[in-house]
Amino acid sequence: MARRKLLLFLKPFDVYQVTQSNAVPRFTNPRIFHYIDNRRKVHKEAINICQKILQQKPIDWKPIFRNNLSEPIHNVDLVVTIGGDGTLLQASHFLDDSIPVLGVNSDPTQAEEVEKFSNEFDATRSTGYLCAATVKNFEQVLDGFLEGQIAPSKLTRISVSVNSKPLSACALNDILIAHPCPATVSRFSFKIRGNDQRCSPLVNCRSSGLRISTAAGSTAAMLSAGGFAMPILSRDLQYMVREPISSGAANCSLMHGSIKSDRSMDAAWFSKEGFIYFDGSHVFYPIQSGDTIEISSKAPILQVVLPHLSS
Repeated sequence: MARRKLLLFLKPFDVYQVTQSNAVPRFTNPRIFHYIDNRRKVHKEAINICQKILQQKPIDWKPIFRNNLSEPIHNVDLVVTIGGDGTLLQASHFLDDSIPVLGVNSDPTQAEEVEKFSNEFDATRSTGYLCAATVKNFEQVLDGFLEGQIAPSKLTRISVSVNSKPLSACALNDILIAHPCPATVSRFSFKIRGNDQRCSPLVNCRSSGLRISTAAGSTAAMLSAGGFAMPILSRDLQYMVREPISSGAANCSLMHGSIKSDRSMDAAWFSKEGFIYFDGSHVFYPIQSGDTIEISSKAPILQVVLPHLSS
């Protein structure tokens, strides 16, 4: 039997910078300095622990920092991300529906630390909502996957076409359609279309943008903005108009809703410029006035080992 192949996809260390380029500390509060430096050390130690575990397994593996990858991932049986949800999201942009991913939360939030420093700064570390493991149970979860006892779940992703041309990126969490300046009012319209081509009423908007999330992303920015959490395996999408300038009570009820799996959203952009952001700010595509945008859940799924199904 051929040996399994695994790619270790790593969050870099330079995200925990505590000094500027001239070696001057970035923070005057020594507690913040030590907190960030500790986060770097904890993350580095997590990588070391996971690599030692992999060295003892009958698999071929190699590490790569996430900033050093620019091509789609192929020819591996599993991708293990070490970081947080952001690292797993970044890895998802290099994966099709054939390769599963397992996230390791390298720096989990410590409730007592958050409470201790609550009057000085936000000591929240990594939530790891999509991460199935920490260093404490990584070997157990990995063995469960390799032995076939733990199966990945199929998570919905968002497909986007602009002017009938499909974009290469798809989103695991959400997309945001907005002007690059958050203070600028954007003009756009949208309607929900079914397979039978029947459409909902056209909604005309002036707002700071339009967010669409998957079920996996419904507990992130969407929930913070007043949306609702969805069952993580749902194929539906959720949308919300950000900070709408109200044009009447009739329109208000249409500013937030669902896009069923057999439906899609047709949007039209009427501002001079804008961007479609995928899972944050790293992946984006420009749009301009007159562009039409189709959003649906028809993108290839992503296989993810989920925490609540691997504990």
